[in-house]
This record gives sequence, C-alpha cells and structure tokens, in this order.
Amino acid sequence: MKYRQFASTNSQVSEVGMGCWQIGGSEWGDVTDSQALDTLQSAVDAGITFLDTADIYGQGRSERLIAQFLRRGGNRDGLFIATKLGRRSDPGWPENFSAKWVRQHTDDSLERLGVDVLDLTQTHCLPLDLMQQHDTFSTLSQLQQAGKIRGFGASVETIDEALRCLQIPGLSSLQIIFNIFRQRPIDELFAKAAAQKVAIIVRLPLASGLLSGKMSTTTQFAATDHRAFNRNGEKFNVGETFAGVPYEQGLSVVEQMRSWVPDGQSMAAWALRWCLDFPEVTVVIPGAKHAAQVQANASASLLPPIAPDIHLKLRELYRDRVAPIVRGRV
Repeated sequence: MKYRQFASTNSQVSEVGMGCWQIGGSEWGDVTDSQALDTLQSAVDAGITFLDTADIYGQGRSERLIAQFLRRGGNRDGLFIATKLGRRSDPGWPENFSAKWVRQHTDDSLERLGVDVLDLTQTHCLPLDLMQQHDTFSTLSQLQQAGKIRGFGASVETIDEALRCLQIPGLSSLQIIFNIFRQRPIDELFAKAAAQKVAIIVRLPLASGLLSGKMSTTTQFAATDHRAFNRNGEKFNVGETFAGVPYEQGLSVVEQMRSWVPDGQSMAAWALRWCLDFPEVTVVIPGAKHAAQVQANASASLLPPIAPDIHLKLRELYRDRVAPIVRGRV
C-alpha cells in the first residue's frame, strides 16, 4: 500500500481506503456483524488506514461496528476515521444543521465510534443554500478548536457545491463522486482544490460496482440494495447509484473498455488505478462487504500507472458516450 499526504495536515493516509456504507447493512443488502468485522480486519491487513463512515449508515451501525473492531484489537493510532453528519431523521432538515444538533450529532458519533476525537467530520450533502451561509461550518470550526474533531470537510453531490465549499475557511477536504464515468472534476475542480491544499476523497470510484466488469443484464440485487431500489432516483439522488449512468448503457460502455485492461489485472483494480493516476486525489474509498473485495481493491495501489494513450481513450469515451447520459445532480 502507498500513502498520500492528507492536505495541509501532518497525516499520511492509505491511497486506497474503505467506504463503510456497505457494512451498515441498510442499502447494500444484509451484512452480518462477523462479515463486517472480517472485512475491516482484511482492510487493515492490506495496509488500509482510511475508513469513511457516516452516522446515517445503518442508523449508526457502521460506526458501532468500527468501534467493535477497535475494541477487539484494531490499532486506533494507525487509523484515520472519517465520518459524516447531516442526514439523520432526528430532528431532520433543516434543524440538523443548527449549532445545537451539529454538536449533538458529533457527540453521538464520538460515542458510537468509542473514540475521544474524530479525525474528520464531513457535512453529508448539505443543501446549497446552507453551504452558502457557512453557519454549520462555523460550528464545526468551534468543535475543532475544542478538540472534538481534528478537521472538517464536505461531502458534496455537484461540482458547483464543491467549488462553493472551497470558499469555506479551514476546510480540510472535499468528498466527491469521481470515476471513469464522472470526469468533470479533472478540468473544473482538481487544480483549485490542490491550490488550497484541500484533500480530495473519492467516493463511487467503481460506480457502485458497475466498473468492476463483473455485472451483466442478469445480475440480481437484493431488495434492500440501492442498486435495485434507486436505479432511477426513487429514494435519493440517482447520481449515487451507478454514478447516474443508466445500468444497461453503462454495461455497454464497460464492454468497450474491457480490452483496454492489461492482462492479469482485474477491471476493478484498473478502474481504481485510473483514479489514483491523478495526483490531486488523496484517497479513493471503494466499499466492500467481503474480505476478498477489500483485498482486491487494495491491490490497485501497487499497479503501474495507466498508459497515456489509454487515458486519452477513456477521456474520449467519457466525452462521446458517457457524459450525455449521466443523470442526477452533477
């Protein structure tokens, strides 16, 4: 595993992290406690140090499982734990973003995770008008000064939101959707974030698994998996499912790319390597429900960079076949 500087901090984090939405067990199908704990252990064994969770994942279950993992021997000092707040139903929007509830939800995450300080707290896709007011971020800054969090960032859905967040004093990071199917940040965001020393955390680097090359028109998803119930944005932003690309059309694009993957490499690891080829990216956070998945994801760190001519082909493919069909808030 290779490591990268987390923006303006002194922290080094694994360039491949683990997204912990899956182990919450509420939008990706069932995951047992044992399965989740084994996956976390496999991540650490592979050199992963960055864990990204949220208070809403499994209504706190993901955070509690991380705490359970730490209690059974996980090395807290070696891990960078990032969580998110803002989407809980208690009390709900817009009260979630008031000073009182930002503080309460931060304390709740500290308790569930069983830690004294959070390495990073991120706002969880705030409405744009609240981002512009900066009140929530002022409260996070106060929590940072009080020693409850080491840094604060924003998880966003659109490029415009990301650019507006760069105006927030003290911002440590931006979490964005970025993958072969979502390439706008290359031209519109990366240079600006790097200039301000804001870390880039990449979610959906595999487009909900579509870029793994393992899916087909006959692939079945559990009824509790968002890839079954949110394909057209029925429950939340469709961009969070398959990166907003219609499933069958995405499969067709994947087939076109398949011959570009070098022999001996999985498409999933190759797609993660594509993200890591951009030095502005700090960490990619593919999710995992099984030990084998997280080990395969971690292997991307040791792959050689993708050849320039393939990068060019992927840019052209995105421009010609993908950008016109992406749905949701981008």
